[in-house]
Amino acid sequence: MNERLLKIGELATLFGVTSRTIRYYEELGLIEASNRTEGLHRRYPSDAVIRLKRIDELKRLGLTLGQIRDFFSLFSEDPTGEKCRLLLLAIYDDQKKEEELKIREARERIARIDENILAAKEKNSFFSCPGEDCEACDFASFCLEPVYNQREE
Repeated sequence: MNERLLKIGELATLFGVTSRTIRYYEELGLIEASNRTEGLHRRYPSDAVIRLKRIDELKRLGLTLGQIRDFFSLFSEDPTGEKCRLLLLAIYDDQKKEEELKIREARERIARIDENILAAKEKNSFFSCPGEDCEACDFASFCLEPVYNQREE
C-alpha cells in the first residue's frame, strides 16, 4: 500500500502555518520531505504530520525550536521517550526557577516602592528634608529646612 504524501501547502494549511514555516522547520531538521516530484515540489510523509503536531505541542509548552530539535534528536537515540521526559522536566525546572527569581526581584522592587511611598507621605512638602535624618545627613549644611525654621521664628 502506498503512503499518502502531502504537498507543502496541504501540510501548512493543516497546521495553520505558512509554507515558509514548513520549509524553515525542514531547514532546522525538524521534518523531512521524503521526495520531490518531477517539478521539484516537496512531498511529505505522514510522519511529518506527527512531528508537526509534536512541534506545535512543545511550542505551546514554551520550548524554543532549538530545544524541540534536541527533543527529536533524543527521541532518535531513545525511542522510549524517557530521555525526552527527563529533558522536559529539566526545562520546566529551569523555567520555574527563572519565574521564581522574577517574583523575588519584583517583590524587592515593590518593597522599595513602598518605602518611597512611606517616605513621600511623611514629608511636609516635596522639597522638605525627612527631619529625623538631619543630624546624620551628609548634606545637613545645605539643608533648606533650617532656613524655613529661621523664617518662622
